Amino acid sequence: MTVIPATEDSPLRVHHLWSLLEDTAVGWDEEGRTLVLSGPQGTERVEDPAPAVAEALRRMELGPVLLANLEQPDGATAAGHDTYTVVLSVLRGISHVVIRTLSLEDFKGPVLSVVPVGRTASFSLVRLSAQRRVRLRPTVTITVRGDGFLVQCRSQEHRVEIHRPEAMWVVSLLAWPMTPDAMVESLPLPAELTLAILGYLAGAGMTVAAG
Repeated sequence: MTVIPATEDSPLRVHHLWSLLEDTAVGWDEEGRTLVLSGPQGTERVEDPAPAVAEALRRMELGPVLLANLEQPDGATAAGHDTYTVVLSVLRGISHVVIRTLSLEDFKGPVLSVVPVGRTASFSLVRLSAQRRVRLRPTVTITVRGDGFLVQCRSQEHRVEIHRPEAMWVVSLLAWPMTPDAMVESLPLPAELTLAILGYLAGAGMTVAAG
């Protein structure tokens, strides 16, 4: 088992990325006032989007984006400003075409992605109680897909694509009831990463409380 090199002095930060479903195209309508998103989930329209919203969707069409890096027209970053809130509000309204990806700033690629599979899919990160035991939902299936794993459940409107072994370590512990605190102690991972992986799995409906 490979240990991620992280110390208290220089911890590896987790990044929360946003992108659009594969094969989703973003373009303006004939009047140039409405952004039209066309893809596997149908067509969505964003009326009179703010410049930062249009820029976010354009970049998300190309791949995962760190929203905090978006820039406003005046060049200031959107994080912490009203523009950031506006972008998030629009993305929540079209969450069924938005992929959420967890990454680590070690340049080794994404850890996992939560992908919507239903028209009413709505995803939010879940912060689990540190001392409450959780486990995988009994109806969850895990299959090999390419060079990763696919975690899914027919009753849920998201699937989780596992890209790196760190996420699979967490999934494997969820075969038995366990508290988040115990998982943090058991795994050779930064606590922030372990808890973030749990938050994505719980937000996708892959976990249930266990006693």
